[in-house]
Amino acid sequence: MKIQERTGAGAGRSAVPAQPSVGDRLPTPPRERKPALAALAVLLILLGALGATTLVLQAGDRIEVIELTGDLQAGDSITDAKITSVMVNKDSGAEFVPWSQRELLKKLQAKSTLYKGTVLVGPMFATKNSLAQGKATVGVSLKEGQYPTGLKAGDNVAVYRVGSNSSSSGGSSSSSSSNSSSGGGNSLLVERAVVADVKDNGSGDVISSTSLPVTLTVDASDAAALAQAASDGSVAVVLIPGN
Repeated sequence: MKIQERTGAGAGRSAVPAQPSVGDRLPTPPRERKPALAALAVLLILLGALGATTLVLQAGDRIEVIELTGDLQAGDSITDAKITSVMVNKDSGAEFVPWSQRELLKKLQAKSTLYKGTVLVGPMFATKNSLAQGKATVGVSLKEGQYPTGLKAGDNVAVYRVGSNSSSSGGSSSSSSSNSSSGGGNSLLVERAVVADVKDNGSGDVISSTSLPVTLTVDASDAAALAQAASDGSVAVVLIPGN
């Protein structure tokens, strides 16, 4: 009886599954490779490098141009106080004015009003009109004694009607101008005119002759009376303060 009990007890112990030892590990499945993701990563890296290269190339193909820092009215020219330099893409297709040509641009005038922040392009400007609004130029031929010695371009002069016609034809043609500028005198044609040009012999010396061609810039309202007097040869000019 005792022998049978031991055998039964041993049989019961042998039915329990053996536990694995502490040092053993369970097998793991092999890692799955994903070649599509690897290819995508490589492609993204290449695209990033290409984009960086493009930016570098574009940065190297930029030019320095002119930008307004203040408004510019129609007919005005740029000044150093109203411009600054900025970098733009050279291949943009616009006719940007290079910063190096700013001195040349100062000799031109704006076709229309330009505003602060505008990057200047060539078609915005035209050749400067040397004659200001409301002014006119009149040519006169002066005899000896009707102009001062050394008369030159840029001089400020007053223009008078002289000769036998000064009290007759001169009174009607220049009454409005003379009454407002000389308090009723009828011999003053133009209170202030600017000598635009004096005919010389090419060396800077005024031609010594009985007739001196002179071009005067006057107010447009005085041009008709001055032209009439000049046609009669009855015009004289005198230097006035301001030269």
